[in-house]
This record gives sequence, C-alpha cells and structure tokens, in this order.
Amino acid sequence: MEITSVNVRKVDSENRMRGIASVVLDECFAVHGIRIIEGDNGLFTAMPSRKTNDGTYHDIAHPITPECRKQFEDAIIEEYNKAKEEAE
Repeated sequence: MEITSVNVRKVDSENRMRGIASVVLDECFAVHGIRIIEGDNGLFTAMPSRKTNDGTYHDIAHPITPECRKQFEDAIIEEYNKAKEEAE
C-alpha cells in the first residue's frame, strides 16, 4: 500500500481540531474526513467515525496495524505542517 496523495484543509477553531485530511491510497482508494487534533503531546489523527444510537463513536475506516497508522499519521501531519508554513 502506498499513500499517493494527501490533501489537508486547515481549520480555524477554538477547540483542538486543527484540520481535516483526505488520503488517496494506490491512486485508487480515498479516505476522507480524517481529523487532525492538537493533543497534550502534539498533533495526532482521528479516523472518520460515526455516532451510534447509544452515543458511542465507531471508526468507519481505520488502519489495522500500528505501522500503517504511523504511515497515515506521518504523511498527514507532514502535509499539515507544510500548509501551516505556507499560510504564515
């Protein structure tokens, strides 16, 4: 699997969300709605999720392995930092 495209839209908000990302895999599969969150230990990503009837959230799509999660997070945060630098 190769991440072939990352698109980040910065969000100006008063909460911890800093942006929304879309990722294209192998030029044939897209994942939209990945949130970029400012946590206590820096930026992290939250995969798209849906609220269920009982009020809990469940991911719609997500990496299965820690290595894949790191690959997603690294690519998204790198693109976010580029967008942030360009805006300044």
